[in-house]
Amino acid sequence: MPGLIEALRGLFTGGARRPAAAAGGAAAVIAAAVAFVGPREGLVTDAYLDRIASPPVWTVCYGETRGVRQGDSYTPEQCAAMLGAALADYRTALIGCIPGLPDQPQGVQVALTSWSYNVGTGAACRSTLARLANDGDWQGACNQLPRWNRAGGVVVQGLSNRRALEQRLCLEALP
Repeated sequence: MPGLIEALRGLFTGGARRPAAAAGGAAAVIAAAVAFVGPREGLVTDAYLDRIASPPVWTVCYGETRGVRQGDSYTPEQCAAMLGAALADYRTALIGCIPGLPDQPQGVQVALTSWSYNVGTGAACRSTLARLANDGDWQGACNQLPRWNRAGGVVVQGLSNRRALEQRLCLEALP
């Protein structure tokens, strides 16, 4: 696991802990977020009914639900483009409630964008994590990530694993 975290940190920060502006800005954050989120969401190119969601929702690619209908099918390239566009939207919405996010290191931005893509920006923006970030307590915000490990009220090991990776990426990016 430490090797994976180091590799992710190197990918997302160029091996150094530096602000996003120095790492290429929003485009670099989105590219890194696609690389982080894709493997955690998993690629399914044909639409399927996600029954964990309440109510169940048609889903495709890397967890895309917007406008998805039964019978939809996409190429892996189309799915990657959809994920990038969705992550950009989620990052923008998250910046709407955490205005200081773009000033944080890339690893922090990637971790929080991944989290918001998974839990939704409504929940993210109403969270203690957002309040702590807005108070300037970025370490405290990162440490909130493991709390978001449930689906349908039940702890899900895959979510616990994802949150642990997001938390480590977030904390290790901080100066």
